[in-house]
Amino acid sequence: MSDYGHDLLFGSFITPAAGAAQQVVDLAVTADRAGLDLVTFQDHPYQASFLDTSTLLAYVAARTQRVHVSANVTSLPLRPPAVLARAAASLDNLSGGRFELGIGAGAFWDGIEAMGGRRLTAGQGVEALREGIAIIRDLWDTDTRGGVHHRGRYYEVDGAKRGPRPAHDIAVWVGAYKPQMLALTGEVGDGWLPSIEYLPRGVDSLPEMNARIDEAAESAARTPSSVRRLMNFMQPQFAPTSRGPLNAPGDAWPEQIAELVLDHGISAFIIGGDNPAMIERFGAEIAPAARELVARERDR
Repeated sequence: MSDYGHDLLFGSFITPAAGAAQQVVDLAVTADRAGLDLVTFQDHPYQASFLDTSTLLAYVAARTQRVHVSANVTSLPLRPPAVLARAAASLDNLSGGRFELGIGAGAFWDGIEAMGGRRLTAGQGVEALREGIAIIRDLWDTDTRGGVHHRGRYYEVDGAKRGPRPAHDIAVWVGAYKPQMLALTGEVGDGWLPSIEYLPRGVDSLPEMNARIDEAAESAARTPSSVRRLMNFMQPQFAPTSRGPLNAPGDAWPEQIAELVLDHGISAFIIGGDNPAMIERFGAEIAPAARELVARERDR
C-alpha cells in the first residue's frame, strides 16, 4: 500500500491544435461543465501546428468557471523562469486561483535550439530546472524583503522585484521519468506528472519510481506525501475487454482508478483523446464512482 492520502483530481489532456482552435476551446469548456478538476495542454513552442500554450491557457481560463488549468508540461528552456513566474502568478490572479504549474526540463532539443533555446544534456537540464523552480518560487514569495538574486550556472536574476503574489499556492508539478528527475521531484516538487504510456514497464514501474521520489523527499526533510502523484492516460478507451488501466469497459474504470490510488498512490487522473463524450462521462459518472470507492476503502 502506498496511498498518500490526497484528494482525487480528474482532468483532460487536450491537443492544442492550431488548425482546430475552436474545437480545442470547446473541449475545455466541456471539461469544465462536466465537473472535471483540470484542463491541461502540452507545451511545444517549436511545433508550428500547435497553439501557443501560454496564450491558450489564459484564453481557456477566461472561458471557464471552475476548472484549473495547467501546461502538461511547460518547456522551461523556452520560457525564462522569472518571466514564467510573473505570467503564472498573473493568470492565477486573473482566474481566481485556478492555475497550476506543470513544468519539465525540456525535450526535442533540435526544436528548442531552432527556436533560440540552449541545447542541454539530460544532466544539465535537470540542474537548470532546479535553478528555474527556485527562481519562480522566489518571485512568488512577497513576504521576503528585497529583490531576488540568483547567480546560477544556467540562469541569473539580479535584483528582480518580487511579485505579483499568486491568488493561491500554485502547485509545481514536474514531468519526470529518469532517476535524476525523479529525485528532483522528491526534493522540490509538489507533484509528479508523467504519462503511463512512457513508463518503462507501465504500472509495474510505479513502485520503483515512487520509491525514488519518496527517498529523495525524505533526504530533503520532506514527507513523501508532500508530493502528489498525477498520471496522464494518453490513449484511454471504453474497450469491450480490459487491456490495461483506463482501456477497459467503462464500468471497470472506477475500480481501476481505485486500485491505482490505494496501491500506487496516484491521485490525479488526466485523460487524452480529445473525445467530448468521454470527457463528459469521465466527469459525470466515473469520477464520482471512483471517489466513492476510494473513500469507502480509506474509511476501512
